Amino acid sequence: MNQKLWEPELTGDSAIEKLQSDLGFSTYSQLHSWSINNPGEFWSRAWDDNEIIGTKGSRFYRQGSDFISSEFFVEARLNVAENLLSKGDDKVVAIVSILEDGTRTEITWSELRVKVAATAAAMRSEGVGVGDRVVAWVPNVTESVIYALGALSIGAVVSTASPDFAPHAVEDRFGQVEPMILLVADGYQYNGKYFDCAEKSAEIEKLLPTLKITVRISQFQEWIKPFIGTPASYEQLPFNHPGFVLFSSGTTGKPKCITHSGAGVMLKAQAEMLYQFDISKGNNVFFFTTCGWMMWNWLLMALGRGATIVLFDGAPMAPTPTILFDIAQNEKLDFFGVSAKFIDSANKEGLKPAVTHDLFTVRTIGSTGSVLSPESFDYVYSSIKSDVHLASMSGGTDICGCFLAGVPTQPVYRGELQGPCLGMATDVYDAQGNSAAVDEKGELVCTVPFPSKPIGFWNDKDDEKYKAAYFEGFPGVWTHGDFASKSATGGFTLFGRSDATLNSKGVRIGTAEIYRVVETFPQVQEAMAVSQDWENDTRVILFVVVKAGQEFNETVEKEIKVALRTQASPRHVPDLIVVAPELPRTKSNKLVELAVTDVINGRVVRNRDALANPDSLDWFKVLVP
Repeated sequence: MNQKLWEPELTGDSAIEKLQSDLGFSTYSQLHSWSINNPGEFWSRAWDDNEIIGTKGSRFYRQGSDFISSEFFVEARLNVAENLLSKGDDKVVAIVSILEDGTRTEITWSELRVKVAATAAAMRSEGVGVGDRVVAWVPNVTESVIYALGALSIGAVVSTASPDFAPHAVEDRFGQVEPMILLVADGYQYNGKYFDCAEKSAEIEKLLPTLKITVRISQFQEWIKPFIGTPASYEQLPFNHPGFVLFSSGTTGKPKCITHSGAGVMLKAQAEMLYQFDISKGNNVFFFTTCGWMMWNWLLMALGRGATIVLFDGAPMAPTPTILFDIAQNEKLDFFGVSAKFIDSANKEGLKPAVTHDLFTVRTIGSTGSVLSPESFDYVYSSIKSDVHLASMSGGTDICGCFLAGVPTQPVYRGELQGPCLGMATDVYDAQGNSAAVDEKGELVCTVPFPSKPIGFWNDKDDEKYKAAYFEGFPGVWTHGDFASKSATGGFTLFGRSDATLNSKGVRIGTAEIYRVVETFPQVQEAMAVSQDWENDTRVILFVVVKAGQEFNETVEKEIKVALRTQASPRHVPDLIVVAPELPRTKSNKLVELAVTDVINGRVVRNRDALANPDSLDWFKVLVP
C-alpha cells in the first residue's frame, strides 16, 4: 500500500486550483490531460498567468513534421531579461548572496535593474550584439546573475560553468561556442578552503582565442561603473531565439552544447513555479546549486515570479553541517531546494532541524539531482518538517526543467514523485513502445513537444546528435534515459539512469572526459566508468584493464584521482577504482558501458547478442550489491 505522508489543505487560492476551477475540472488528472491534449491553449494560458511581457501573437503552437520541428509562439516577440526584471518593487530585495564564510550581501530590485542596464551597455561597448556568446566561469554570486541578465537584455547567448572545472574541461565547453566575453572567478571557498583561480583563469583565457575581453568578478563593478545610469534597453526577440547553451557530456567526444530558447526556458520554469510549487511575488526562493548545473538557470527564472532569490556558494555542510538549514531559517525561505544526496547526508549526520531550527516559513522542499529514497521521504517528515510539501523533481539539463514535480493539490506518497508537470506528456514505455502498466518498470518518455525542448545542439548538422540523444529509442518520442514506473496514485517512481550517462553528486558527467585523463597513464590499457545505485544515491566506479608488464597499486590509483580532480573537476573523480580482467565490447570493437551498468545494478543485460565477448560480463557480478 502506498503510504501517504502529507496532504494539502486546499483553500482555492493556489494558481493550480484557480486554473482547474476556471476550466471546470474536478481533478488534477483531468487538468493535466487537457494541458497535453491542447499544448497551444495550455502554454498560452501559462503565458497569461505569468503576465509575460511581449507580443504573444495568435499562433501559440505549430505542430511540425516531428518533435524537433514543432514550434511555440511563432509570431511572438519578447525579451527574457525585461520579464525577469519587471515584477519586483524598487526597494524590495531581489537577490541575497551568501558565501560559505557567512559573508552576506543583498541587492534591491531598483539596484539590480540599474546594474543590468549598465552591464548590457558595457557589453555593447565591446561589440556584443544579438546572437553573440558570452560565458562565465564563476561562483554562484550576484555578479554572475547580473552578467547573465545583461547579456539576455541584448539578445546575447549565455553559458556558465563553475570554477571547480579545470581549464581544458572549460575549453571543451566554451571553446565550441566561440565567446566574446568571459567573466571569471578570482577565487572561491569550498569546504573551509579558499581556492585561488588566477592561474587557471589565465590559462582559460589563452584557450579561448575568440575572446575580446576577460572580466574578473573583483573588477565587475569597475567595468560597469562608466555605464551606470544608462537607460534600460531590451532587444525584442523571437520566442525561439537562443538564450542559453548548457552542456551534457556523452561517452565520446566533447560535451554536447545543448542550445535553449531563453523564452522557452523562462516560460517552462515559471509555469512550474506557478502551478507545481505555488511560488508568487514576495516569496524567498533558494536552490543549492552551482553555475554549472541547470538548476542555476532555473533559479534565475524565479525573478520573473517577483520572488527574491537566495544564492549560496560553498559546500552544503561547511563550515557546519546545518548551514543550509540556517539559511532556510534566517532568510525565511518559502521554497527550499536541495539535492537528494544532501537530504540523505543530513539524515546520516543525524540532523534534526525540526527541533533545532524554526522553519515555519518553509512551505515547499524541492529535491532533485538523483532519486530521493523512501527513507529520505521519512526523514524529511520526521526530522525536517512535518507539515511541508515535499516535491521530488525529475527533469534535466536537456530540457532545463522538469518532467515530474510537485502537485500542491495532491497528497505526497512515500518514495513517489507526485505527478507530471502540466504541459508535459510524461509516460513510461515498455520495451515494445507501449504505455507500461501500473508498477511496471520501463523508460521515462515524453510524447508531446514543450517550450523548453532544445532548439538544437550547437553546430549539429541536420540535428544528427539531437536525434541520436533522445529519439532513437522510440520513433518521434522523447526518451530521457531514466528507469521509472507509474503508480496507482497517479505518481511516478524513479529507479535511476537507463543509459550510460554518469550521475555524480547530482550532476551529469560524461565518461569521455574521464577516459581522456585516465588513459594517459602508462599502467592503463583501457578504462570504463559506470554508475551504480548505492546507498540511496549513485556511485561512480572506474574499471581499468592494466597493461601487460605494468603494476597497478594504491599510488597509481591516488595519482589517477588527483589527475581527474585537477584536469577535469572533483565530480569526475570516481568513488571506486577496480582492476578488471577485460571489458565487454561490441563486434565492431566499441566498449559497452550500458552492459556493465546493467550487470552491477542487478538488471537484465540489454542486447547481449551484440557483444563480441559476452562472457566477460560474468566477472562483474561480484559487484552486485
